[in-house]
Amino acid sequence: MIVFSNRVDAGRQLAQQLTHLRGKDLVVLGLPRGGVPVAFEVAEALDAPLDVIVVRKLGVPFQAELAMGAIGEGGARVLDTEVLAHTGVTAGDLEAVERRERAQLDARVARFRRGRERIDLSGRTVIIVDDGIATGSTARVACNVARHLGAANVILAVPVGPADTIRDLPEADEVVCVSMPERFVAVGYHYRDFSPTSDEEVIVLLDSAARRQWGRRAIGDGPDCDVDVEIPVGEVTLDGHLHLPEPVSGVVVFAHGSGSSRYSPRNRFAASVLYRAGLGTLLLDLLTPKEEGNRANVFNIGLLASRLTAATEWLGRCPETAGCLVGYFGASTGAGAALWAAAEAGTGISAVVSLGGRPDLAGPRLADVRAPTLLIVGSADEVVLDLNRKARTQLRCPSELAVVDGATHLFEEPGTLAEAALQASGWFSRYLLPTDATPATEARR
Repeated sequence: MIVFSNRVDAGRQLAQQLTHLRGKDLVVLGLPRGGVPVAFEVAEALDAPLDVIVVRKLGVPFQAELAMGAIGEGGARVLDTEVLAHTGVTAGDLEAVERRERAQLDARVARFRRGRERIDLSGRTVIIVDDGIATGSTARVACNVARHLGAANVILAVPVGPADTIRDLPEADEVVCVSMPERFVAVGYHYRDFSPTSDEEVIVLLDSAARRQWGRRAIGDGPDCDVDVEIPVGEVTLDGHLHLPEPVSGVVVFAHGSGSSRYSPRNRFAASVLYRAGLGTLLLDLLTPKEEGNRANVFNIGLLASRLTAATEWLGRCPETAGCLVGYFGASTGAGAALWAAAEAGTGISAVVSLGGRPDLAGPRLADVRAPTLLIVGSADEVVLDLNRKARTQLRCPSELAVVDGATHLFEEPGTLAEAALQASGWFSRYLLPTDATPATEARR
């Protein structure tokens, strides 16, 4: 049974059950990767600092997906004695697996923290968050690690888990769970969107949470506007999220593809990279939830393009963004809509980037696009790569095709999404930022 739209929705539902903790001396710890987007929402709702708690599953040597235990920072280890007994794993086998996983754990700690100091847990209430649990072995070791690091009170908070597991977690002082089905198959069964979370996305969320702790301001209150917005378009209202640096000279509007939303971890990651380059971003849902129920709307490129145009006009009327140059970032079908909209006379779009997109869906309008266009495709996404090559021959504007080596359609391979985002950042910086800002931006590439 689907309970959550995605990890953002799961985090917000989970946060509602934790509001009684707001104002206490809290630290929210997300289990990477998938637990961090959930934890980010919890930390934001409770106005608490966010960090990671890194643990590694110990998989049975001949059946790696079956956990025989887990390890964490500080030498913590939890073993599932029943699994060990049933599978006949020897002490030598266990030691070899742990040695390999310990090396991976240490590397991930260094990668996620990137020089950032671990938040001190001494004497504090710690909320450990994952996107769901099955056997509970990882959650148990996470609780033990938190105590080892000085936590006075440990709360385990998850959106979903089997009822019998939730009731049997003595390592936590309290367990909070939104959904506890008696018949449990897998965590992903309870999410509409359970797409993987990358290491890069985890790092970006940690960076964003750190910035929030330094202080967030609402729109109109000064620099670093970071707010949800509503954009009226005819008889409907579109939901979006606007993030502006100070000062702001260029804004990139995101048009996501079918089956995605403004909460897409990939789009949020790309938006954070653009923001660090000095660009404003508007993550936008081009359809209302009701409209998304009709699959025909999802592929109605003309309708999606008209919504992009309306959002662009809204930016022109918004005091914070009036006079800004505007670019479009389109993914999948959203790329077709972005190019369709950019081809409209008078839109004044300054640059377009297509990420794993379908520019061919813009059809004959490709020849009318005047905005410099960058097409980014994974080398392993062969069908879409071929479509992009053909579409580029129809463009009459300055254009480039950037092929990310080893990447598939969703850029899930390590480092590929980061490479694509940096390519997009360089392109938008070239065309949307003042000339004197270009060298600093190029230096980041």
